Amino acid sequence: MNAPRREGGKPARRRLDGVLLLDKSLGLSSNHALQAARRLYNAEKAGHTGTLDPLATGLLPLCFGEATKFSGELLNADKRYVATVQLGVTTDTADGEGAVLERRPVEAGRTDVEVALAAFVGEIEQVPPMYSALKRDGKPLYQYARAGIEVERAPRRIHIYELRLLDGGDELANGRFVFEVRCSKGTYVRTLAADIGERLGCGAHLAVLRRTGIGELDVARAHSITILEGLTVEARDALLLPPDSLLSDLAEVRLDIADAARLRHGQAVRWSAEEGARLRVYDAERRFIGVCRQVADGWLQPQRLVAGV
Repeated sequence: MNAPRREGGKPARRRLDGVLLLDKSLGLSSNHALQAARRLYNAEKAGHTGTLDPLATGLLPLCFGEATKFSGELLNADKRYVATVQLGVTTDTADGEGAVLERRPVEAGRTDVEVALAAFVGEIEQVPPMYSALKRDGKPLYQYARAGIEVERAPRRIHIYELRLLDGGDELANGRFVFEVRCSKGTYVRTLAADIGERLGCGAHLAVLRRTGIGELDVARAHSITILEGLTVEARDALLLPPDSLLSDLAEVRLDIADAARLRHGQAVRWSAEEGARLRVYDAERRFIGVCRQVADGWLQPQRLVAGV
């Protein structure tokens, strides 16, 4: 059977619900990656779960259809990265794209780097970089930076859960080393790299960055646009995860037939959980219904429900 056609002969967009774990390639913006994936899937509705810089590669979860209702769920999740740091060279963007500000000799060895990394583990304060999308008076900081204006930025509390050296011999070949980090939302890895360089007394910038995980999602399960292009429609569709794969950190609730029907019609149902808790809710056959919040007096209030279940 031929696919339905829109005006002009193009295939009609498909109603598609699910999550694609994309392994974003170097130089591609998150929006360009999203549009490329949407074209491949010919999806009616698509969105991403938070951006990844063009200079970074790795995990970028994309949402189609009903999954877009839950795209914001990963914004607060912990992130994991593998980063390559270049010691001895500072730049105005704290990464390899920026103009070089200063070059300093590198005298640090592997032990020095390990000691420096340990100092950043735990809750720390980090000053956001000028080259960032944070806004001041309605304008992104990078616009001020490009105009040569530096504005004061308040430090932000972030948490570095794990930070370990992966590579770098005793003498650190070419002044470079690789670390792996698991960190809270709002962490700028390039700022972390620059701060480590300052602690070592030689300065540094972020040379390479790869995101390897967000919450429970891992880049090992992700696929690049190039790989996706070589697959059949059926094979591509089979790679999509269900919408509730974005909600693994929420406790699960299973409702009987009557309560599931009420909830699907937007009605609160009786349930006992900690007040304020957000829960992912399923019917008796474990079909996903949506996300609810436990409110006062033993009621489960629908927040965001999937359609057509």
